Amino acid sequence: MTDDITKIELDQFYPHPPEKVWRALTTPELMGQWMMQPIGFEPVVGNEFEMKTQAMPGQNFSGEIRGKVLEVIAPELLSITWNDAQADRESGWVISWALRPEGNGTRILFSHSGFDPEDQVMQRARSIMGNGWQAMLGKLDAVIAAA
Repeated sequence: MTDDITKIELDQFYPHPPEKVWRALTTPELMGQWMMQPIGFEPVVGNEFEMKTQAMPGQNFSGEIRGKVLEVIAPELLSITWNDAQADRESGWVISWALRPEGNGTRILFSHSGFDPEDQVMQRARSIMGNGWQAMLGKLDAVIAAA
């Protein structure tokens, strides 16, 4: 993980071609196996969607995600917004997966940006989410291999 307290950056290699990795990143049924099951997701710029997971009241997290697709370049880049659907204000978080062919596989450069360095709640969320994203990217490999 990066030392920049405004974002989470991860670098993960998968021994699968970019098209196969892309399918696992953008197919709702497969997304639900490694991340959260999206509701209404399509890899189309402007598409709005939701996701649900376990609420974390102690972290001010409702468990309901509202997102919007910002950028799609298949099979190279997916960028979305990520907000707590029940929060009083939007977080300003942007999540991106950049896929780079590498040998017989694909490297994902993952970024979750927009953490306010002055906000203790956001910094606590960054710490928790950094570990969570690392675990999800680990699960993604098994989903890709099985797809």
